Amino acid sequence: MRPETVHKEMLSRRLLRIKVVKALYAHFKSESDSLVVSEKNLLFSIDKTYELYHQMLWLIVEVAKYAEKRIELGRNKKLPTPEELNPNTRFIDNPVIAMIRNNEELVDYMERKKLGWSNYPELIKHLYLALTESDFYKAYMSSETHSFKEDVDVIGKFYSQIACDDPMTDEVLEEQSIFWNDDTDFAGIMVLRTLDNLKSDQDHIELLPQYKNEEDLAYARELFRYTLVHFKEHLEYIGKYTSNWEVERIAFMDNVIMATAMSELIDFPSIPVKVTLDEFIEIAKYYSTPGSSTFINGVLDKIVATLTAENRIQKSGRGLLDK
Repeated sequence: MRPETVHKEMLSRRLLRIKVVKALYAHFKSESDSLVVSEKNLLFSIDKTYELYHQMLWLIVEVAKYAEKRIELGRNKKLPTPEELNPNTRFIDNPVIAMIRNNEELVDYMERKKLGWSNYPELIKHLYLALTESDFYKAYMSSETHSFKEDVDVIGKFYSQIACDDPMTDEVLEEQSIFWNDDTDFAGIMVLRTLDNLKSDQDHIELLPQYKNEEDLAYARELFRYTLVHFKEHLEYIGKYTSNWEVERIAFMDNVIMATAMSELIDFPSIPVKVTLDEFIEIAKYYSTPGSSTFINGVLDKIVATLTAENRIQKSGRGLLDK
């Protein structure tokens, strides 16, 4: 997934659903008996994604530092070229980069969590070269117009077209934390949302909160707990509609996804049925086997029909039962 293809919300419900599904999968595969430990692992994983947001936001600062060093090296040559003596400094003077670099909250967070890119100079160089070779960077540097929108756009494109789509970035992040595996896209979304929120009259950049509200944290905990407690019951229910399938052909992740979807259908009256179905089918596309989303779609359709007939899906609000 590229950042621009996913909902631009800070710790979005989709991310929380994914974290819950993965935590449940890990819990059952490890044959753990401790709900408390598994829930702590879930919350820790969510916290690590928020750390990654800060780490990724700081990345452009390091790339700009590298660009500045190259400019200084060129100026200090014995025989610098006219271009090296009078370099184009538009990128390193970008006010958006300055806002990020001067954000005390971000700097404090980075220091407190011991985050940063100082151990990965090769990645910074790699991303800088990729940036300077891009058409959007060349257009930005040669543009005769100067606007705040252009300053924001070039940073946004650095993330969406280069940093978040580069295998080397993924390798380095995975080396830094196993919890950052697969989270680059979501961290990129958070960065893009931060940039989207900027206005030309601002003199600082506002960081996104970890959760939109307290309900999101409660949602993740409740979805995890409810699914864990009712997992066997949900599997038996799912089994009614998969009896024609050989057990070994049904991926365990498929069962986890469907059981979690059932929990949301039953236990969260404010979430529309259609939203639940769409979200978990989308998750299956990326986190289960090829063809799983079609299989899960068919099974969940039948489950929704039966649960509705049994009056077990109780939705509050107009249109929430609509599919």
